[in-house]
Amino acid sequence: MTIAAGNRLLVQIASYNTALQGPRGVPQDLVDWLSPTLEVSSFLSRQPRAPDIVAVGFQELLPLHQSLAGRSSGVIRDRNALILSQLEAHAPNGERYSLVAHVVNVGVALLVYALDDGVSRHVRDVQTQWTGCGPAYMGNKGAVGVRFRVQTKDAGLGDVYTFVCAHLTAHDYNLAARISDFHHIVGSLLFSPLPGSSSGAPTTMYSTSHLFFLGDLNFRLAVPSTSPYAGRDNTHRLEAALGTQSGREELKELDQLLQERRKCTVFHGFREGEFWSFKCSYKFKIGEVDKYHEGRTPAWTDRILYATYSDSPNDTDHSGITNLLYTSIPSYTTSDHKPIVTLLLLPSPSATQSEDSIPLLTLAHNFIPHPDPFTPIKKYTGRMLDRIVGFVWLTLVVIGAGHTVVGICNFIMGFGAWTWWKSRPGNGSGNV
Repeated sequence: MTIAAGNRLLVQIASYNTALQGPRGVPQDLVDWLSPTLEVSSFLSRQPRAPDIVAVGFQELLPLHQSLAGRSSGVIRDRNALILSQLEAHAPNGERYSLVAHVVNVGVALLVYALDDGVSRHVRDVQTQWTGCGPAYMGNKGAVGVRFRVQTKDAGLGDVYTFVCAHLTAHDYNLAARISDFHHIVGSLLFSPLPGSSSGAPTTMYSTSHLFFLGDLNFRLAVPSTSPYAGRDNTHRLEAALGTQSGREELKELDQLLQERRKCTVFHGFREGEFWSFKCSYKFKIGEVDKYHEGRTPAWTDRILYATYSDSPNDTDHSGITNLLYTSIPSYTTSDHKPIVTLLLLPSPSATQSEDSIPLLTLAHNFIPHPDPFTPIKKYTGRMLDRIVGFVWLTLVVIGAGHTVVGICNFIMGFGAWTWWKSRPGNGSGNV
């Protein structure tokens, strides 16, 4: 089968929870993860084609005490240099890329690149945003976003692209919290009004032509107690099913995210490729290519979803976006997650599209996303708490020579010694 690419843009999206590894979170050779285009080049043309836009998202970017304290700049700088070097080293025709924007909040990061000899020349109105949905809106869970407009060659307004990278609440039993996280992100990850808009109000992520949502969304397998896969005694049976296509197709029906999307409680208007085409991306033993952690039910926690303006809210099974590839990379072993990647071929620009208007997503009539008016208060309350907790935690780690518990013990002993010294005659401020 051959797909006529024509003037359809090719977007590559990659996501990886690096398990707080910091600089050690990815190998120096990223070809397996960031250069999958050769696998699908036959779908696109006779010659391999490089993606027009590349988005790379991370979760748990570095140890939590460092990320809460805002010490991510060095890791992001190194990660950007590595990604760029690998994209260009393995580009099929020697293409070069530029960083459109990057944004990080605590451990969630997103970097978006565009092809120099193409999209990059027409990028306008670049924005970045972030929001936290941890305790008291802290950023240990939350999302970051990048939005930009790609102007048409004749200076028309063109299309708006919005990328969101998120890390939602963990654990099987926290399904309601994950759904709440999503709605919090919708209401608080806000961008400036669109060009040509008469309203000065901020816009949600849904005010866009193309929307991409990636990350560790933490939805699990809801295995009923009556299922032959339930319980630790049946873990081997579950893992065996994950090793076959037919087994994964059966298990996908237990996926919480798929179930909730069908109920229209979350990710309204989004589509997704066949995530069951690859094995669950979580939870693996660190250092192992293909061995799950005992005592944890595997799950497709890492996901990439998308929506485009030509999609109909009445037909959620089809999309104007062609999903060419959706897979995980088992060879990466420094995390308990496997990285995932997708290649998406966007729809051709509409022949009837107006040059002075931006095509936008069409949503179901019963779903109207509203900006949260208290967003600034919530965001900066969370950011302040992030920094306070982060700096205190970082100080304890330093005192403990890299160990928080040792740091607490050292602090207690030091405080006790200081108190004893102050209480001795001649040392206290009240003694004469």
